[in-house]
Amino acid sequence: MKQENFALITGASRGLGMAFARALAGRHYNLVLVARSPEPLHAFASELRRSTPASVIDIQVDLSTPGAGQILAEQLSSGDIPINLLVNNAGFGLRGEFRGLSLLRQLEMLRLNNQAIVELTYSLLPGMLERRQKGIINVSSTAGFQPIPFASAYSATKAFLTTFSLALEQELRDAGVTVVTVCPGRLRKNQNGESGQPTRGKWAGIYQSPDEVVKEALRVLANGGGLTVPGALNKFSIFAQRLIPRRLVPRLVAKMSKA
Repeated sequence: MKQENFALITGASRGLGMAFARALAGRHYNLVLVARSPEPLHAFASELRRSTPASVIDIQVDLSTPGAGQILAEQLSSGDIPINLLVNNAGFGLRGEFRGLSLLRQLEMLRLNNQAIVELTYSLLPGMLERRQKGIINVSSTAGFQPIPFASAYSATKAFLTTFSLALEQELRDAGVTVVTVCPGRLRKNQNGESGQPTRGKWAGIYQSPDEVVKEALRVLANGGGLTVPGALNKFSIFAQRLIPRRLVPRLVAKMSKA
């Protein structure tokens, strides 16, 4: 069923994943939607088939399972489904004291947030390099710019992803692969991936909609890739941390986390 311009989006059954899918369908990409939860994934894929001309393939897979990324890449190859754009969006975060959280759940987070992305990117790259237009969008977080007590493992996974993604951008530049590292801050909770009502009060300006983040990521993709931190307040926060001694940052973040 070989067709051009397929975008693979992980974590595609909610939030940012759904927003990426809608935006890319509007840009004439065909879609491979991947998620762990079958019911919302199939329902969303059916909705897109009704509302857009895009070809939509939905694949239920738990990418936190070791080897799942490689198996998925082999499945796409055997189905003759060429991936031009990989959106590594799947991931989750845990909050709480490190010693009080489930070890198994934390290790699952590490596998999904880091191992699965490395595995899937490595497995898809050979096929992507054969195509004229190819890109990778890695969804990291502002959490990766500082140690975050009470989210210690989560912030570490995002620090790894940001570093990996920025290094990969330089490695793949001469091969014509555009790599975007997008680091959003807090997102407005919205299961269907559409923009919700603007947040008011003291949190106004801190929360972003999935649509805003996706728009910025695709803008950077079109302009040749790189790192982007959507939102003026998020940019200021990252800049301000550079003015504070690194040893003090975790103490400040810990106080804010407890507030």
